[in-house]
Amino acid sequence: MMQYLSCEANDGCTLAFQSSLPLPAANGPTSPEADPRYCKILLLLHGFSGSSAYFSRNFAQLSRDFWVVALDLRGHGASGRTRGGYHVARLAADVRDLVGHLHRALHATTNPAERGAEPLVVPVGCSIGAAVLWTYVELFGQHGLGGFVFVDQAPLQDRVPGFVGGSGGECGWGADRAHLGCYDEASLLAAQRAWIETPDAAHRGLVEGCLGYRVRPLEGEETGAEYARKKAEDEAFFVGESRRCDGVWLARLLADHTRYDHREAIEGIRVPALVLAGRRTGCFPLEGMEETARRVRKGNGGREEAAEWVVFESGHWLFWEESERFNEVVGGFARKCMA
Repeated sequence: MMQYLSCEANDGCTLAFQSSLPLPAANGPTSPEADPRYCKILLLLHGFSGSSAYFSRNFAQLSRDFWVVALDLRGHGASGRTRGGYHVARLAADVRDLVGHLHRALHATTNPAERGAEPLVVPVGCSIGAAVLWTYVELFGQHGLGGFVFVDQAPLQDRVPGFVGGSGGECGWGADRAHLGCYDEASLLAAQRAWIETPDAAHRGLVEGCLGYRVRPLEGEETGAEYARKKAEDEAFFVGESRRCDGVWLARLLADHTRYDHREAIEGIRVPALVLAGRRTGCFPLEGMEETARRVRKGNGGREEAAEWVVFESGHWLFWEESERFNEVVGGFARKCMA
């Protein structure tokens, strides 16, 4: 059963997170010696305007083998709100502070002379959560991380012809790879106005673009009472989570996020990576998301096994629509990373 806990970021902001285990205590049933899951941390990061509640269909299965920790990103869910902090790099620093909090709790329960190997963390970044992890690698490295899972996010949202020092098609980033709806100055400003001026419509539009059965329904899928029930329940849930966020704060975060080019940073990853994408996503072309796997492989001498690429048959929120498959694929990858 998941429970809400909290820690403090280095600027004093309260970070809320859900945990499948209580913080460990020495010489008891919640000690690392009594429960080996404490040394296998699966860290789940949700996407834009979401919360850790997004993973409610994943907690039970994944927590059988791991200490599952799901963070509410700053400005989201139950975490604190700050006047600033609407930068991907700030969110990456928050992840560092959370990981440090978990490590300190573990170290406090064990005798240093008897302490075994350091616990491994496998973070799972969905949507903007993937961008947070790419920035984390750039800023803090990857010590203590056993692998990465990146879910339905391309290394760059904006369309760009190239960048200084680059040449050829490899550096360009066009409509075949960039975000499908927010990809330049004009579309960004339109999105910002929507989140600030017409938030309810923005919340519903997000649901429309992130659930595969809404983006590209299969033949006959839209008929029947079951579809109507699922549509209403899913929309109520995701709109409800978005309403917990401040539209102005999100608009500022969006501006930072869309222009952030992570392609070269991804090449610095030196632990195994798993890249997941939804075939019916309304956010990115598959070609753009597969670039993450290509960049990881490039940074590892072209080795195919450095990054696994898996396409789901659902949308952007594939962890929700295909939760059982997501749990199996992510769980299997994490077990290999932590073996």
